[in-house]
Amino acid sequence: QVQLVESGGGLVQPGGSLRLSCTASTSLFSLSTVGWYRQAPGKERDLVAVITNSRSTNYADAVKGRFTISRDNTKNTVYLQMNSLKPEDTAVYYCKLTWGSRTYWGQGTQVTVSS
Repeated sequence: QVQLVESGGGLVQPGGSLRLSCTASTSLFSLSTVGWYRQAPGKERDLVAVITNSRSTNYADAVKGRFTISRDNTKNTVYLQMNSLKPEDTAVYYCKLTWGSRTYWGQGTQVTVSS
């Protein structure tokens, strides 16, 4: 069973920055696609950013130019650098690992942007 552990969430003021980490317990990590998703209260879970095993990336329009996804295969970890945070970025952030037909989710980390 693959486990994903997210960390790095917290409370930050508008305009601030946070870096989220997602660490996976699988030797297949380097072959996997990993995405960050977020879910605000009362809303659906939406894709924020994704990075493939070849390091191709894609971002939601709402975060382009502010968020950067990256990966370190030596640490089985994907990062989400979030800059210029806005109150509307407040949500629980989840990472998802996909390898072939298999999908695994982490438990999520809360990000709150508020003054």
